[in-house]
Amino acid sequence: MSESATSGGVGGMTVDSAFAGMRSVAPVVFRAGCPDCRGCFELAAGALRLAIGATSRTTFYSFTCPECGASVRKPAGERIVELLTGGGVRTLRLHSTV
Repeated sequence: MSESATSGGVGGMTVDSAFAGMRSVAPVVFRAGCPDCRGCFELAAGALRLAIGATSRTTFYSFTCPECGASVRKPAGERIVELLTGGGVRTLRLHSTV
């Protein structure tokens, strides 16, 4: 580690002082429900997939129900897309083959 990172730093700032106010961040979870078993649960971002198509009909998110194992696919409007992408859900952009 360079001396500037541990002692004087830039403008007198040290690594310790730069990170002093940081706290650990809780992982993002999303509430979801299964239309098959009617279960309600929370899913981590890694359990969801988002597909963004050319229209609202081809934009959806999907997951596997942790209670019954069903594959669930639900439409995703603009707000849902914003929340899922902001929460770290993996996104697939679908391209038209026209």
